[in-house]
Amino acid sequence: MDPSLLRPRSTPKKKPHLIVKIILLTLLAVVFVAGAYGVKVYTSVRNAVDKTYQKIDNQSVNSAITGDKPLSILLLGTDTGEFGRTEKGNSDTMIVVTINPKTNKTTMTSIPRDTMTQIQGTKESDDIQKINAAYNLGDSTAAVKTVEKLLNIPIQYYVTINMAGLAKIVDAVGGVDVNVPFSWTDANTGNQTFKKGPAHLNGQRALAYARMRYEDPEGDYGRQKRQQEVIASIVKSALDVDSLANYEKVLDSMSSSLRMNLTFDDLVAIAQHYRKAASNITHDQLKGVGAYIGDGAYEIPSTSELQRISNKIRKQLDLPAETLSNENTRQNKLNVNFDWKAGNNPSYTLYNEDGSIMN
Repeated sequence: MDPSLLRPRSTPKKKPHLIVKIILLTLLAVVFVAGAYGVKVYTSVRNAVDKTYQKIDNQSVNSAITGDKPLSILLLGTDTGEFGRTEKGNSDTMIVVTINPKTNKTTMTSIPRDTMTQIQGTKESDDIQKINAAYNLGDSTAAVKTVEKLLNIPIQYYVTINMAGLAKIVDAVGGVDVNVPFSWTDANTGNQTFKKGPAHLNGQRALAYARMRYEDPEGDYGRQKRQQEVIASIVKSALDVDSLANYEKVLDSMSSSLRMNLTFDDLVAIAQHYRKAASNITHDQLKGVGAYIGDGAYEIPSTSELQRISNKIRKQLDLPAETLSNENTRQNKLNVNFDWKAGNNPSYTLYNEDGSIMN
């Protein structure tokens, strides 16, 4: 593709949602920097994106994105490298994104990290665990296959970003501006303190701001809002003219922080063919009832809620609705006394295939 064909676009007035933010962050040098700096930068962008490519195991190569069919993408935000951690970690953010060019609609469906599910795509397959463990057990492949099984939906693409990489990207763009909703000190992030009001944060401070959960009265919901705020500010800072000179740092941070099975050409095709759909976004969330399984606290989605989400996503992908039949629906059927409406449940019982209670 001729780099001269790529032209900067004006920044939208509305804050972009997460899928737009991540794709814009990945494409910022393509649509903004390449137009300003030319072929050298264009080549650097392609090379950087190539380093992020990692296919899903046992998945055939997706056909070229032509703009006439719906897309499905799983967004994964992992806690890899969080405050000195070096293990793989879990995917604390999981969002199914569908983009339909015929209806010009994009849907984003969040899946709570503690959702009970049956893990797929690993040697631990058939184990019932929290859904955020799928990434830890089998990387992005297991996360994709687990979500597909839970909701009976096909997922073509994934984008994974780790939280340590988030800090690097923030530093690369010169920091981010946020509006701290309330004051707090978080012992889990080295007793870092935040005061209510506007603040400019470096990478580590932004990571602490985005990761705090226990001091937030909204819990995970509040954390999701702050993570989206940080990502939105990253994009705003990255698109600033003064940041263009640091494009190499941004690309380096992308290469080490992002993994996806989208190629450079795929990303360009999405930017070219799905712009209208990306501007018309609805957000939903799989909701569950809190209960304990053994000593672990889980979110247990009802069969009707799973069916609702499945139907909605399949419709967006131009697929007919199908009755869900998986391990979640089987376990729900056996938990005949579970209180789905009031949610006053001390525990949720797991059953073996023969109907006996699991030990």
